[in-house]
Amino acid sequence: MTREFAIRKEVELRAAPEQVWEAIATGPGIDAWFMGPHTVEPGEGGKIRLEIGEYTDEATITAWEPGTRLAYRGGEQPDGTFHAFEYLIEATDGGTSVLRFVHHGFAGDDWTAEYDDMTARGWELYLHTLGQYLEHFPGRPATFVGADGPESSAAPEAWAVLLRALGLPGTPAAGARVRLAVTGLPPIDGVVDYTAPSYLGIRTTAALYRFHGRSDIGMSVGVGHHFFGPAPDSADSWRGWLSATLG
Repeated sequence: MTREFAIRKEVELRAAPEQVWEAIATGPGIDAWFMGPHTVEPGEGGKIRLEIGEYTDEATITAWEPGTRLAYRGGEQPDGTFHAFEYLIEATDGGTSVLRFVHHGFAGDDWTAEYDDMTARGWELYLHTLGQYLEHFPGRPATFVGADGPESSAAPEAWAVLLRALGLPGTPAAGARVRLAVTGLPPIDGVVDYTAPSYLGIRTTAALYRFHGRSDIGMSVGVGHHFFGPAPDSADSWRGWLSATLG
C-alpha cells in the first residue's frame, strides 16, 4: 500500500530572489548547501541529476519560473511511490526573501512515521544551511565532502560517542565557539550555527561542517561538509575517521 505525504517548510533568507534561485536551480548552487555533485538542465522538462560514484538520482523539472518557482519530480517506482519537490520564492523588504518548500509524494509501507520525522528534521538542517551559504558564502563554489559511518553507528549511543570524539562534552549551544579535534585531520575552529537532537552544524571562515545522527531510522552516522575553497580533507579521510571512531 502507498500513502500520500507532504513535508512543508518556510524560511526567511538574507538574499534577493535571484540569489536564492541560483542556489536552488543550478548545480554549483545546490552543491553549496545540499549535497553533490549536481547537474541541472534548465527549463521545464529538464533534468536535475545527482551523481555520487556509481549512484545516480534523477528528477524531471515540472515548473521553471526563474526567481519565483521551481518544481521537480523523481521517477515513479513499480509500486507507485515517488518523491516531488517545490520551491516558491517571495521577495521581502530590504533585499531579502521568503522561501516556501514542499517535499511530497507517495510513500510505501517501509516509509514509517520515523521517516517522516527524520526527513522533516533533515530538511530543517538543509534549509538552514542554505541560509548560511547565502549569508556567509554567497555565490562561492563549494566542494561537497560526504561520508557515512560503519553500520554499528546506527546505534542510538553512537551520537554521544561522536561528540566526545570531536572533543565536545555534549551538544554545544548555537553561537558557541568550538575547536573540533578530529584525529588525523586538521583542527576545526568555528562557531556552532546549528544544533538539534542528533544534528550539529559548525561554520568556519571557509566551510560548513554538518554531522547527522540517523539512528531513529536505523541508519549510520553521516557527515556532509561544504568547503568554499580547497578542501583540506576528503571523503575517504572522514570515512576512515568515522570507522575508527564508531566501529
